[in-house]
Amino acid sequence: MARESATARRARAGTILGALEEAYPDAHCALDHIDPYQLLVATILSAQCTDARVNMVTPALFARFPDAAALAEGTQDDVEELIRSTGFFRNKAKNLLAMAAALVERHDGRVPDTMDELRALPGVGRKTANVILGNAFGRNDGITVDTHVGRITRLLRLTSATDPEKVEQDLMALFPQPKWTLLSHLLISHGRAVCIARRPNCAACPIAAECPSAKRTMRG
Repeated sequence: MARESATARRARAGTILGALEEAYPDAHCALDHIDPYQLLVATILSAQCTDARVNMVTPALFARFPDAAALAEGTQDDVEELIRSTGFFRNKAKNLLAMAAALVERHDGRVPDTMDELRALPGVGRKTANVILGNAFGRNDGITVDTHVGRITRLLRLTSATDPEKVEQDLMALFPQPKWTLLSHLLISHGRAVCIARRPNCAACPIAAECPSAKRTMRG
């Protein structure tokens, strides 16, 4: 098979984006939140946990700790008990308490809106920062690369990287910046509905025509 040129790959990426937008017009952040603080807490909790489970836990957590100042005054035991079902609850509780304390000490309790300030918070990496910037502040500073995004874009041959930040750089070169936040939601929706890891439904895939992996699967 001939090597795909960068121009051809960008064109294919544009076709993929358009097809996904048509297939998933309601794609959005699946973590329930009403402000940047709630989204930040929910995103930290979502590590190695489903969004659905996080959404089951956060109402009681936010009732007990409605803002960063309240959370910073919480105890490890109190937070652990409320988030236990999300997994890795001891480390998550530690990060949440440290993050809240940092917000109070450095930002008057408010969530900052820059990549550098967000990444300086305990428990916050680039992926989490991208979620906050894109969904709480409407800033397309990067692309959130979760397991769905990485897996599907490798199947699409839009990247060969496995490191999330390298995947992100590859995708940022292919897709228009105003669509970066939406792109993650589209790919996550697609991964949950059709391109399921253990049983992808290539026959029903709206982007199968642009997917080398689907073509190989359907031939085989």
